[in-house]
Amino acid sequence: MARLLYLICIFLPLLSGTAILIFRFRSARALKILTVACICAASAAAFAVLSADIRETVVFLPFSRTLSIVFRLDGAGRFFLGIVAALWPMTALYACSYMDGSSHLPLFFGFFCISYGITAGIALAGNLFTMYVFYELLTLSTVPLVIHPLTRDAIRAAKIYFVYCMGGAALGFASMLFLLSNGAGGMFVPGGTLSSHPYGTDITCLFYLLGFLGFGVKAAIFPLYAWLPEVSVAPTPVTALLHAVAVVKAGAFAVMRLTYNSYGTALLSGTWAQYTVMMLSAFTIFFGASRAVKAIHFKRRLVYSTVANLSYILFAFSLMTPAGQQAGLLHMAAHACTKILAFFCAGAVLHFNGLTMIGELEGIGKKMPVTFACFTCAALSLTGIPPFTGFVSKWHILTAAAGLGSVYAYIGTAFLLAGALLSAVYMFTVVLHAWFPGSGFSGLSVEHVREADWRMLLPMILLAAGTLLCGVFSGPIVSAAAAAAGM
Repeated sequence: MARLLYLICIFLPLLSGTAILIFRFRSARALKILTVACICAASAAAFAVLSADIRETVVFLPFSRTLSIVFRLDGAGRFFLGIVAALWPMTALYACSYMDGSSHLPLFFGFFCISYGITAGIALAGNLFTMYVFYELLTLSTVPLVIHPLTRDAIRAAKIYFVYCMGGAALGFASMLFLLSNGAGGMFVPGGTLSSHPYGTDITCLFYLLGFLGFGVKAAIFPLYAWLPEVSVAPTPVTALLHAVAVVKAGAFAVMRLTYNSYGTALLSGTWAQYTVMMLSAFTIFFGASRAVKAIHFKRRLVYSTVANLSYILFAFSLMTPAGQQAGLLHMAAHACTKILAFFCAGAVLHFNGLTMIGELEGIGKKMPVTFACFTCAALSLTGIPPFTGFVSKWHILTAAAGLGSVYAYIGTAFLLAGALLSAVYMFTVVLHAWFPGSGFSGLSVEHVREADWRMLLPMILLAAGTLLCGVFSGPIVSAAAAAAGM
């Protein structure tokens, strides 16, 4: 049963996406129905795995005694798979509206399905080699989504994205080879698989840092973040997936696996490598938030917010404690739900009204009340205001940092608090523009504005409710994150 459900989660979207690319469809409607059905079926299989608490190991392709494609779902994988399974179907429904009238729909929905299967493969990966294979396949499957508009900007963005990700792949590959060559390429286990420093502490730290930066490319760590603002030219469903669920969270998830399940915190805690990644993450929080404040393009502001919030996750993981791992996983879930909601709102404004700049949103809340009510929920959550889910995750990061008690943790906490303050500035500036226009506002500038259709509004309403309910009733998700962290 485990083997079948694992294969459905991964290969049903892969095969469906491939079929969409190969076969011709008589209508866009049939194509969209197939896509939504495929994504929902894969998510149903994922939830069946999660509800049955299946932890069986499935060796899918044994290449050699040390290299195999292995699937197994532990606590951290369960957590990540739950995020993917919950949010991808909502994006599929949203995309059915957003992509109306677009050309090359089979290419878009084909790679959309393929990307789901590959992301599920990352969550289900049982060892570092399997995760690395699917991690790099994710780059190849998302490049066509970025390039989909076929404009000069989209082509340029896809090239930048590809170069950054391949560069990161090289660094991650070097780190993986170090582990494999020293007998640490086995299954993911709590505490890691590297039992000692084979060539001394500094060499181990160096290869860990290479892996952190390599996988951190997808998590937009400074200074390797520049690809993320560029890919905002992609259609909003793609931007939402790249910035909230698939690519960036895969990067953060890979960093967690490398830290807690490969190298192990016992060998890394207290070393210069830990302090380096802590400070890099802390600085990126402040840097991303500062750039978001300055951004006047709606989607770009959200992009730089993503840069900052991903490093909240990386900073939590870099604490290298069970509490830090729990806090990082919590913020993975909170940010995924919140940021995909924010991008959905921005996409609705762009798609139905063609507005891209924050200055153009003056008074738009009265014309798009549901969209901007949902965006207000996203702003409250992203800023970390109770009782929304963003408050829960940020509170756990703060308490985990305080529990570590090192001067580096306190410096990181200061950056985290500064980032939270700046997030209030860049998010509530949009909210105030939308709901409370200036004294000279006449209403003529938004006379043509109309609300999004139900296929966009339904996912937004569900996500807005989720950000609130998961904050008010946070016990189950906090417990799930604690179980994943072995607490």
